[in-house]
Amino acid sequence: MAGRGTEEHPHGADRLCEAGDRVYSRAVRRGRVPRTDAEPVPCLLELALLHPDPDDMDWLVPTSPQEVMTRVLRGVYDEVRESQRRVGSAVAAFERYAGIGRQLQAPSSAPAEGTAIRVLDGLSRIQAAMDEATDACTTEVLTVQPGGIRREAELTEGLHRAMALRGRGVRMRDLYTHVARHGQGLLTYLELMGDAVEARTLDEVIDRLILFDRTVAFIPANTDRTMALELRHPALVEYLVTVFERLWRLAIPLTAPLPDTGIEGISHREQSIAALLAEGHQDAVIAERLGISVRTCRAHIARLSETLGAASRTQLGVRIAQVGLDGPPRTADGSPLSLPDQGSPSVR
Repeated sequence: MAGRGTEEHPHGADRLCEAGDRVYSRAVRRGRVPRTDAEPVPCLLELALLHPDPDDMDWLVPTSPQEVMTRVLRGVYDEVRESQRRVGSAVAAFERYAGIGRQLQAPSSAPAEGTAIRVLDGLSRIQAAMDEATDACTTEVLTVQPGGIRREAELTEGLHRAMALRGRGVRMRDLYTHVARHGQGLLTYLELMGDAVEARTLDEVIDRLILFDRTVAFIPANTDRTMALELRHPALVEYLVTVFERLWRLAIPLTAPLPDTGIEGISHREQSIAALLAEGHQDAVIAERLGISVRTCRAHIARLSETLGAASRTQLGVRIAQVGLDGPPRTADGSPLSLPDQGSPSVR
């Protein structure tokens, strides 16, 4: 969409085409417009003058004219020697939009919601928002990274942000699944980051979450992660921080070994699989939650069956319950697994 919009509408936000001007003005007056209205003018999405409504993705809501003006003027002033004449036109254009926008300040229009929850449509928009949050971060970043072994490309993608944060003394805490322990890329990344990053792991974690300074959070908005939500509502962010802290308390530092199951021939991962089998989950669901492939999951199930002497899935379920693998992890002496101390030292 980005390329098509640029070719058909080669202009900036301060010089909207006639069609774009009509659609954006209508969106400002009404509060939102159907996505179909913007299809003939892709420049509005390309320039982030319109963005998806968090409550209904088939509608688009306008970016605040004041916010748009600020963004445009920032770029104009960077090139002031070459573009002085554009400053006047940008101010004039958006003063007109702001005049329309003042009509939307009634209580029913809920203007604050647009800044509290923002839909980021497209990888470039997501990356830009993440870079902006990184630049503004001063104290702490909390992340949850689901899935299994982290690919080199995934780690490299955010390395520039991590290094910038480290340079400013920002502390980072990352949560991964236990499977991520086996990836050399993650170990290399943590070696590079040193004391700036502390990592812990769990059998399974929630979907991806990134929190900056406990004031802004990013979560996926679709399954393929081409859309994201930027959350700045204090109650939402506080809730996500609480979720992270409780998971962190349950997690095991990356430098600490995984607890022994206390049952000969059964690994910690097989114990986790057994517990999920006991809950009635299918192989594919178990694999996704633990960050492993379905093939690997089935290989562990086969080992469980062999170790426990089960000839069928039904019998395996009975054996799992008999040996106590259907509950939370326990230490070798049979006592519940103790939670790591909140003040444990950094993994580095």
